[in-house]
Amino acid sequence: MFASVPHPIPARMKGLNRAEICDFNFTEFVKGLPEGPRSAPQDEAPVVPGSALDVRGFRELFQSQLISRHLDLMARVLRVQNKVFYTIGSSGHEGNAMVARAARHTDPAFLHYRSGGFMAERFRKLPGMDPVMDSALSFAASKDDPASGGRHKVWGSKPLWVLPQTSTIASHLPKALGTAMAIEAGKRLGHPLPIPEDSITICSFGDASANHATAQTAFNTASWSAYQKLPAPVLFVCEDNGIGISVKTPSGWIGESFRNRPGLDYFQADGLDLAHGYADVQRAVQHCRQTRRPTFLHLRTTRLMGHAGTDFEIEWRALDELCAVEASDPLLRSAQIAVESGVMDKAEVLALYEQTRQRCFAAAEAADQRPRLASLAEVVRPLAPYSPDKVQAEAARADFAARRLQVFGSEAALPENQPPRHLAVQINQALHDLFCKYPETVLFGEDVAQKGGVYTVSKGLLKAFGARRVFNTLLDETMILGMAQGFANMGMLPVPEIQYLAYLHNAADQLRGEACSLQFFSNDQYRNPMLVRIAGLGYQKGFGGHFHNDNSIAAIRDIPGLVVGCPSRGDDAATMLRTLAALSRVDGRVCVFLEPIALYMTKDLHQAGDGQWLFPYPAADEAMLPGEGRVYAEGAADLVIFTYGNGVPMSLRAATGIEAAHGWKVKVVDLRWLVPLNADFIAAQAAGTRRIIVVDEGRRSAGVGEGVITALVEAGHGALPMRRVVGADTYTPLAGAALLVLPGDNDILNAAAELAQE
Repeated sequence: MFASVPHPIPARMKGLNRAEICDFNFTEFVKGLPEGPRSAPQDEAPVVPGSALDVRGFRELFQSQLISRHLDLMARVLRVQNKVFYTIGSSGHEGNAMVARAARHTDPAFLHYRSGGFMAERFRKLPGMDPVMDSALSFAASKDDPASGGRHKVWGSKPLWVLPQTSTIASHLPKALGTAMAIEAGKRLGHPLPIPEDSITICSFGDASANHATAQTAFNTASWSAYQKLPAPVLFVCEDNGIGISVKTPSGWIGESFRNRPGLDYFQADGLDLAHGYADVQRAVQHCRQTRRPTFLHLRTTRLMGHAGTDFEIEWRALDELCAVEASDPLLRSAQIAVESGVMDKAEVLALYEQTRQRCFAAAEAADQRPRLASLAEVVRPLAPYSPDKVQAEAARADFAARRLQVFGSEAALPENQPPRHLAVQINQALHDLFCKYPETVLFGEDVAQKGGVYTVSKGLLKAFGARRVFNTLLDETMILGMAQGFANMGMLPVPEIQYLAYLHNAADQLRGEACSLQFFSNDQYRNPMLVRIAGLGYQKGFGGHFHNDNSIAAIRDIPGLVVGCPSRGDDAATMLRTLAALSRVDGRVCVFLEPIALYMTKDLHQAGDGQWLFPYPAADEAMLPGEGRVYAEGAADLVIFTYGNGVPMSLRAATGIEAAHGWKVKVVDLRWLVPLNADFIAAQAAGTRRIIVVDEGRRSAGVGEGVITALVEAGHGALPMRRVVGADTYTPLAGAALLVLPGDNDILNAAAELAQE
């Protein structure tokens, strides 16, 4: 048991902050310990009788704990000197070092921000690495930081398979589980994994975060998988310190919630006591690795020094309560074990404590002298890499002719040898081609397998490529995108389907906060390439209301690094899909393919039966350049209409009416690429024109049109007569009323009539 901690606080300590008090407590506690045996036990002996932890292991874990603690103390001191820019610490959680010791450095880790002990211990797995200097560079936001290149204080390491996390309030749990599922799926597919086949994934989080909806979706999916006997070797590590910022977790809540949860194997360990906690940690890790089942490790921790440096707990927490928490400091228990077992004497403990302090401060001072990011170009360099020549070559690569013949059945059955077809069919044919070209491609989502998708766009893929590559998921968009990140982490090319654009909104953070941020915050060391198919936009003839007529494009246009393509016709869809897949494969990009549902089956343009919206399938070596638009009536100068998706056939019909009414030659520009918008292309198409209309089915306050108009104004075309035809700021109602809130052919004609009066 613990020896007593100095209490009450001496008068001379009254003005100190809690970090200084924890520091003082340690030295006073060690000084007050009775000396242990004269001779230290052998390295291979248990550190205390009956412990699964030997003396060597204890020494190393204790050192890792001290490194973590002194990094925290250093950060609190140097933040006021603007030498450190992050103070959420790991103090009280240092026992998570046991998880790192029991696991392997090839077990992908998605870590809680209080993982200093884990990181210090994992650094031991590879020789020649320095956890102190690497951490100091990250604290200092130096561009020499090997994890993020100075973009954020993250726990991350490419050689140690720690994928950087910045928003660890549960948003990393779906992709951690997805990675575990991908390990097993990769083995079934015969896909070469970048890690050993018996690897597990490790995912740590706090007790407060366990209540988050995003965490619950991961727990539910883990249980759902286990119920169906689908392997998912993830170790969820709940570091339970009993409080979330200032809100206490009800006593016993985590155990009560998870101990008997179906399909989630529960283990409990004392993270405050290395000697007694290690066996339980070891058992949980071994169980997860051997059974390949989702495993929940409930690790007892405490939180010292508040949530962060700006959290002055003494202002809202009783002093007696704070003192009791500080008395449970795991470093005190480790020091006690060290001395009482004879592993170290008091002088050695205090010397190691001070040496570690000096090492951390020296590293921090050195890191402060290293360069920081000093230009916008440096900051954004890893966000959206683009290798145009390589992407174009990959998109046009067509060296899979034999596989195509096998899948389609004959030369005559190849899609390019078929009559012109509509959008849904050509997307389907293009997906077959991608599956032939990339054996590592997997497609999944709700209803995509046997049913072939709600609109039959994925029809036939299951039969052609099998259930290991095409499969249904549970109804959970957050987990679908988490799985996509997991498959990408394991080197595959996931093509997840989000059934409707409206269904993306409750899961958008998996794109915004997780998938698209990985290259940025890992300095392009980690990539999770994926091609997300989303059926959406409006004009469903009033069917389904706003959930099936969602024009909220701003939700995806605002995500840094994302690429969004939106075809209006089948041949464009095929060449765009090839390019999006190449962007993912070559540059690791996260891409969205936004499919206009209303155009899936559209065959006619001006009148029933004209077949003018059917197009031949492009040859397998044809691809679309990123940012390349399509221009109808090139050279027409009286009016240019900029639009995309459903707006393209609408604008082409309106152009005929405008020419008849006003005698104008009308050029229609299909943007095709919505993120990023090609400002140079937009400006070039406006050059020499007399008038401009922007047709945008997005909402007036947040669509695509604002970006188009900004590009025009910035290019010097702002003085031209201009109108915007746009959706209303409202949800889409049922039935015919839907057409009252979405722009239509007549709205474009009316805008042209207004321009004719100027």
